[in-house]
Amino acid sequence: ISARVVPPPSAFLQATAEGEAALLSAVRDAIGEARTVTDLFAGAGTFSLPLAAGAEVHAVEGDAAMMAALDRGWRQAPGLKRVTVETRDLFRRPLEPDELRKTEAVVIDPPRAGAEAQTRALARAAVPVVAFVSCNPVTFARDALILMRGGYRLDWVQVVDQFRWSSHVELAARFSRPA
Repeated sequence: ISARVVPPPSAFLQATAEGEAALLSAVRDAIGEARTVTDLFAGAGTFSLPLAAGAEVHAVEGDAAMMAALDRGWRQAPGLKRVTVETRDLFRRPLEPDELRKTEAVVIDPPRAGAEAQTRALARAAVPVVAFVSCNPVTFARDALILMRGGYRLDWVQVVDQFRWSSHVELAARFSRPA
């Protein structure tokens, strides 16, 4: 199953196909068999669309053009489970615990600034698993601490070196809430 997305000019895309594949593999490992996934800072669907092969996905992103591109891509891809999109500024209006109550896993891939407000709301939620992707180890450490203080356990972290000839790395991590 594949989906074709034509991203808008403002869209962020992963730097390399290999890096994107490694991050997607880590996210899939993190969420396991989750049947309902919320993808925060979803962009044009880097994770949402591949995950929709096995789960219903609610994608949330602040850029309306990216959400429209993701929605068009999903509607033209037969065989995917339902993908819903929501344009929302997650820095100013994060998804709250009651909005996440039916979600079995969250994928979060914020920009370099991290996702402090959204992470604080996630820390209060009962979502069993969080797959966290970050391009900034400093903001990841801050946000990871928020989740752990909220009762989540950091299960693993992987480094993905997709920014060739630079000191920048991507991180993928799995957080779980002990039963």
